[in-house]
Amino acid sequence: MSRTRMREQHALEARSRSLLDSRELAPTRAFIVADDARTLRQQCELTQIPAPPFREGPRADRMAQLMADSGLDGAEKDGAGNVLGWWGASRAAPVVVSAHLDTVFPEGTDVHVRKRGGRLVGPGISDDARGLAALLGLARALSATGLELERPVLFAATTGEEGEGDLRGARHLFREGGPAREASAFLSLDGAGLGRVVTRGLGSRRFRLRVRGPGGHSWVDWGTPNPIHALGRAVTSMTELRLCERPRSTLTVGRWSGGTSVNSIPQDAWVEVEIRSESRPELDRLEAEVRTRADEALHAVDRGAATGRRDLKLTVEVIGDRPVGRTDSDALLVRAAVAATRAVGAAPQLDVSSTDANIPMSLGIPAVTMGAGGVAGLAHTTEEWYRNERGPEGLLRALLTLMMVAKAN
Repeated sequence: MSRTRMREQHALEARSRSLLDSRELAPTRAFIVADDARTLRQQCELTQIPAPPFREGPRADRMAQLMADSGLDGAEKDGAGNVLGWWGASRAAPVVVSAHLDTVFPEGTDVHVRKRGGRLVGPGISDDARGLAALLGLARALSATGLELERPVLFAATTGEEGEGDLRGARHLFREGGPAREASAFLSLDGAGLGRVVTRGLGSRRFRLRVRGPGGHSWVDWGTPNPIHALGRAVTSMTELRLCERPRSTLTVGRWSGGTSVNSIPQDAWVEVEIRSESRPELDRLEAEVRTRADEALHAVDRGAATGRRDLKLTVEVIGDRPVGRTDSDALLVRAAVAATRAVGAAPQLDVSSTDANIPMSLGIPAVTMGAGGVAGLAHTTEEWYRNERGPEGLLRALLTLMMVAKAN
């Protein structure tokens, strides 16, 4: 960082501390602290409304009610199931504040929240019921205290952030002609914590490799090419791929299925593979390798068949494609987030992750993702937990960031 930029950053941090202690912010700060119990109640309530992949509707309906009750204008669902509400009369170049509705947990998961010592335990209690509750708390604070901002704020509870949702809510929000397409900045509240600021969007591509064949009886038709054998050979080959260390890249085989019985040669089998990297060229390279090695494995098994029934067929379906993105550390939004983090007494950590912010980042719109206070653990498990340690500071950090960006000319 240049000396000039360092001076500017010190000035921004001084402004952030001054804002936090200012007479202007005192009513809003007091409201957030006093309102903390309601924020926590709503966090628990929302956790207990199931929101499995592609089934966010009931939670979205409740969020629409709560967003309207929080004083936001026009709180309603859009074509992708996102819930949108506005603060401010204008709709031009808004700052977007978001949290995601969906969880990774399938239908039928017990989402009851239990108290265990000082912790609240429940699937999704942090990721992202905490973000949703913080979003509502921020909206209430603005409405209750009449804090003035120079830019409008679009509050968005989004669908499809997790897994095969492939960021469909954020994609719709930032589509050509969408309400966030001309956004001035994007702030995603995702999970707990006070220090992390995600400024780099981790790209990923996800594939379902399916092999079909004639199948048959395990004894009578032995020697017929086996789809699972072909996929097994392909997976072995993929695990031998050279993965880039800088920027870091990964390849994971996540799911596998096929066949009808232990004494049958399957007619159909599939495997799901994910590659991740901060580099688009590296994603392209790995995708080409995945396709080539799968094809080579299929032909090897087909050629080695002991019968004439050589008829394996491979299809590769892209089931997810999250773009790579980055918000420069010199951007006002990042510097504001860093300043706000220090103002609430935490150490900022610039990080990389795959979140809703990938979409605006890929479009050149300044975007970050940050936690919404508290401490959490065991995310994406049924034992996920949250402890409300410095919970209000998470909302204050987001508010300070919002004020420094939304007041910018």
